[in-house]
Order: sequence, then C-alpha cells, then structure tokens
Amino acid sequence: MRELEEKREELIALSHELGAGHRDLAILGEGNTSAKIDEETFIVKVSGSSLGTLGASDIVECRSTPLIAMLDRNDLIDQQIEDQLHGSRVDPSGGKPSVEALFHAWLLSLPGVEYVGHTHPGSVNRILCSARAIEFATRRMFPDEVVFCGVESVFVPYSDPGLKLAQYIRSETRAFMRKHGVLPRVILLENHGIITIGPTPQAVKASTFMTAKAAGIFTDAALLGGPQFLSDSDVDLIAHRLDENYRPRALK
Repeated sequence: MRELEEKREELIALSHELGAGHRDLAILGEGNTSAKIDEETFIVKVSGSSLGTLGASDIVECRSTPLIAMLDRNDLIDQQIEDQLHGSRVDPSGGKPSVEALFHAWLLSLPGVEYVGHTHPGSVNRILCSARAIEFATRRMFPDEVVFCGVESVFVPYSDPGLKLAQYIRSETRAFMRKHGVLPRVILLENHGIITIGPTPQAVKASTFMTAKAAGIFTDAALLGGPQFLSDSDVDLIAHRLDENYRPRALK
C-alpha cells in the first residue's frame, strides 16, 4: 500500500510538470501518464482529466494482464473494448481509464520501464504533422539529443487511438529493440504526439523536454537551409561514451 501511495504521489508530480501551461506539452484533457505498481497492476490517468491539475481521484489502478491480452485480438468491437477497460479496474468504483491505457499496460511490462508519459507538444506535432516526421525520428542533430532521446526514436504511422494504435506501438517498438538491442526512450506517433518511457519520472521528463527542444531546433533549422545532422558514427560514439551514459542516471 505504501508503494502505491508513493507511486501515486510521484505520478501526480510528473503529470503536473508535463501539464504545466508554459511548457506547451498538453492542454485541456490531452495526454496521459502511468506508473507500474507491480507485475500485475499499474496506475494511469483517468480519461478526460487534465495533467496540469491531476489529483488523487484522477488516477485509477488497473490490472495489466487483461489489457495486454487484448493486443492479440482483432475481433473486438468498441463496446467490448470499453467493457474490458472498465473490468480491468482494481476498484470498480474508480474512474474510467483512457483507451490509451492499453499501450501503457504493454509498455510498463517491458523490463526497466516504471513510468510512461504521453503528451502532445506543439513543437513536436508541427513536425509529426508534416512530411519530415520520419526524418526527425531517425536522425539526430546534437549530443544531448542522443544522450536523452537515444540514437533514434520509434516512429509509429498514424492509427486510430485505441486498440489499433496500441498494436502498432507494440510492433514498432519490438522492431526497434531487434534493431538496436535496447529499449527506446522516445516513441513518436504520426499526427498525434509523443510517448516517453523510463525507470524514473526524471527519465520520462528529460526525454520529453529534450524532444520538444529538438523539435524547435529542427523546425528553425529547416528555415535556414535544413538541419545539419550528426553522422551515424558521431551518434554511435556519443551513445557509448561512459560519461554521457552517466548523465541520465544522475538526474534528480
């Protein structure tokens, strides 16, 4: 019970930072956050609540196994998905989990992932709604982008939010892990927004903030003749430097 309370407090603090108005990461009811409690349960933002004003009553505890199992189904209709989401709640009187709880459940099942943040940054969506989205996902421009966002980001083509989107996130994340041998830090959703994952709230914030910064640089550089990208060898060198790998772990 103490761990649940601690995780809830940490999730509220993370949500407030991601939802702060001056950051332009999420407005109104946009975005959601989650935290792993144990191998069977996690907590996630209630549908329709605001990240910037999230309170304890805006968080619901869910069972992960039935939600993850849904990703192997292609025959479910909308009402069945809604019924499964409601049925996953540990406390039946809790709030309604967002349909995006499906991808939260799966991402939190990955080794080392304890927190997930999903936002809709204006700076990033300007690119994700453009013809240069894949380029932004797969290229890096400066060292700290590599350090806090990884050698590249997962890119997920647009899909209707819900079960289909969760299935695409799973397949593209698995492909990334086969290619690179590590977990991604950033998942970019075409025409939608971003997801960041990590072992701590600090890791989720760092990847989110750095992605938003990189998006602003990318857009401005595009107006000045186009971004000057780091070479693959430079990206690889930065990604494997001991001092650079220490910095994300040292975040407070």
